[in-house]
Amino acid sequence: MTQQGWSTRTIALVLYPFAAGAMATNVFFASLMGSWIGLPVLSSLWSLGLGALIGVPATWAFARHIRTLMDKSEP
Repeated sequence: MTQQGWSTRTIALVLYPFAAGAMATNVFFASLMGSWIGLPVLSSLWSLGLGALIGVPATWAFARHIRTLMDKSEP
């Protein structure tokens, strides 16, 4: 079976800014919840940095999932 459409890498590159932003938001809110038990709240810069780091594997996994769905939908 030949693969048509975007590759997994292309899908990941397009989706990465959204995933990194979502991960940064999640990291920040997790640090806010951690403050309830005495942990420090992360700054915006730390949240963005950790979100950018965590966003790489999250984006790759999601892009693979999307590529699999695209392959299954082909006749």
